Amino acid sequence: MLRHRCRWPWVQAAITWWVLSAATLILPGGARAAGPPVRTVPIPGSRFASPHTQLAFRGVPAGALGAIVVTGSRSGVHAGRVEGDSDGQGASFLPSVAFKPGEVVTVTTGLDLVGAASGTLQFTIAHPAGGISPLPRPSAARVKGDVMRFPSRPDLVPAAIRVVRNAPGAMPGDIFVAPQIGPVQDGPMILGQHGSLVWFKPVPGQDWVSDFRVQSYLGKPVLTWWQGNVDAGVGNGQGEIYDSHYVQIAVVRGADGLASDLHEFQLTSAGTALITAYYPVFMDASSVKNGPKRAVVLDSVVQEIDIPTGLVLFQWDSLDHVPLTESETAYPAGTQHPYDYFHVNSIQQDTDGNLVVSGRNTWAAYKIDHGTGAVLWRLGGRRSTFRIGSSAQFAFQHDIRIHPGNLVTLFDDGAGPPYVHKQSRAITLRLDPVHLTASLAGQDLHTPSLLAGFEGNDQSLANGDSMVGRGQLPYFTEFNARGQAVFDARFVDANYNYRAYRFPWSGAPFTQPAVTGAISGNRETVYASWNGATGVASWRVLAGNTPGSLQSVVTAPKRAFEGVIRLPTRRRFVAVQALDSQGHTLASSKTIAVR
Repeated sequence: MLRHRCRWPWVQAAITWWVLSAATLILPGGARAAGPPVRTVPIPGSRFASPHTQLAFRGVPAGALGAIVVTGSRSGVHAGRVEGDSDGQGASFLPSVAFKPGEVVTVTTGLDLVGAASGTLQFTIAHPAGGISPLPRPSAARVKGDVMRFPSRPDLVPAAIRVVRNAPGAMPGDIFVAPQIGPVQDGPMILGQHGSLVWFKPVPGQDWVSDFRVQSYLGKPVLTWWQGNVDAGVGNGQGEIYDSHYVQIAVVRGADGLASDLHEFQLTSAGTALITAYYPVFMDASSVKNGPKRAVVLDSVVQEIDIPTGLVLFQWDSLDHVPLTESETAYPAGTQHPYDYFHVNSIQQDTDGNLVVSGRNTWAAYKIDHGTGAVLWRLGGRRSTFRIGSSAQFAFQHDIRIHPGNLVTLFDDGAGPPYVHKQSRAITLRLDPVHLTASLAGQDLHTPSLLAGFEGNDQSLANGDSMVGRGQLPYFTEFNARGQAVFDARFVDANYNYRAYRFPWSGAPFTQPAVTGAISGNRETVYASWNGATGVASWRVLAGNTPGSLQSVVTAPKRAFEGVIRLPTRRRFVAVQALDSQGHTLASSKTIAVR
C-alpha cells in the first residue's frame, strides 16, 4: 500500500508500477497480453468526475489488474491502494490524494479497456461548486386528530391516517409510507391491510425519509429506505437496510465524495444498490436562455454501489450525455439556486441489464447502456425516440418502470410549475419498438381530482392492481385493473409522502411488548402494544396484587396497534403476553405497577 507522494514523478511512477504489476504480462515490444474487456468508472471521456473519484475496473479480479499509472495533468502521478469488489469481478484504485479541479487524468494500464485505446483512459475533473444552500424546512399545519397517540408507547407520535375507502378486492399486504413534514415525528411507517399502524420508527428531527419499501437482500426480505437531510429538493443522506427483526444490517452511502440522494434506493439481484446523487458544478450554461457562461448546474448522477465494500461499480453523469438544452425548466435567473436542469428521480434495471432513468425536468426517460453510459433511447422530452400520442404525453414525471409486453408505468405529476395538466395521474404506456410509437394503455385518476407538484409513484401489484402515491398530496390509493379505487387513504394533515407501496411483510422484533395501565374509579384498563410484530393474534393479561402472584385474568383479540383491555377487577401489578393464532406465547412484557 502506497501512502506517500514522491517529489520525483518518475520515481513515483516506477514504484506504483512495481507494486501493481505482479499479475500483468508485458510482452516484448510493449505489446499487452490479451485479456477480457474491462469497463471503467469514470467512463472514458467523462468530463465531470469528482476530485475524490475512485478508479473502478469491472471484468477482472483485483489480482489481475496489473500495472496502473494514474497521472493528473496538474497534480502529477498519484499513489493509492487497490480494493477488490465483493463479487471478485472487479477492483478499484483509490488515490491517496484528491485530483485538482479542471485537470485531465490519464490512466495507463495493460488492460483491454472498453471505450479506451491501447489500455489508456482519460477523463476530466469537474469544477465543484460546493454544497447546496438549505431551504426552510416545511411543517404540516396542525389540524384536529393529525397524530396517533398510544398510552403504552408515548414515545411514538406518527402522523395519523384516515381511510377514505376500503372495498373488497384489495391486494393482500401491508402499506408502506413515510410522512416527511411531521407534524411531530417523521419516519418509516407500516400500515396493516386496512390502514391501522403496524410499525413506526421516528427519525431525528431534521431528517427526512423516502422510498420506504420491502426489497430482497442476500435472499431475504428486508426493509429499505433513504434517510437524511433535504436541501432545494435534493437529499444528502444514506440508504438504510433493516432485517425482519428491525435491526440495521447495512448502510449504503454515495461514492466519490458524493452524497446519496432521496430519489432512489434500489437493490439489485446481484446484491448491489442503485442510488441517485446530485453534484453541483461550475459550467457554461450560455446554451440556455438567461444562462451565464459560469453557472452552478446540478449534475444528476446514477451510481451502482457494492454494498459490502461501498465501492462504486458504475456511474452515469447526466451532463456527459444529456445537454442543458433538453431541459423543460427555465434557468433560475436572478437567484442563487443551482440550475437543476435534469433532476433524476428513478432508476430501474431492465431485463437486459441496462438501466432506465427518469429525468423529471426534461420530461423524459432514458435507457442507458449499463457499461458505456450511452443513451440507447429516449421516451418523452424534446428528443424522444418514440412518437407519443397526445393522450400519452407526460410532464414532471416520477417512478418510470418498464414491464413485460413493452409496457411502461409512471406517475405523471403534470405540474411543476408550469401546470401542464389539470390533474396528476398514474399512466400505463404501450411502446411499439418497431414503429417507435408510444400510446396510452390505461390511466388511474383520483376522485376528487388532485394535482401534485412533486413526488409520487405507481406500483404494479401482482393481482393487476396499482398502488399509487400522490407525493406532495396526502393521498395513497389502490386501483384495480378497471381503474376503480378499492383502497383510498390519506394523512389527516397535509403531509408529503414520496412513494406509497403495498407488500407482504412479516416482522418479529427483538424488543418486548409494551404495557401500561390506568385506573379510573373502580375500573382498570391495560394498554398493550408491540411495535412491528405481525404475528400477534391476541393479548393475554396477567395480573395480581404482588409481582409474584400474577395470573391470567383475560385474553382479548388484537384489533389494532394498541390493545385496550378492561380488567374484571382491579389489580396492582400487570403484564401482558403476545399470543399467536394458535395461542402460543410469542413474548412477554415487563411487569409494571398500576397506579
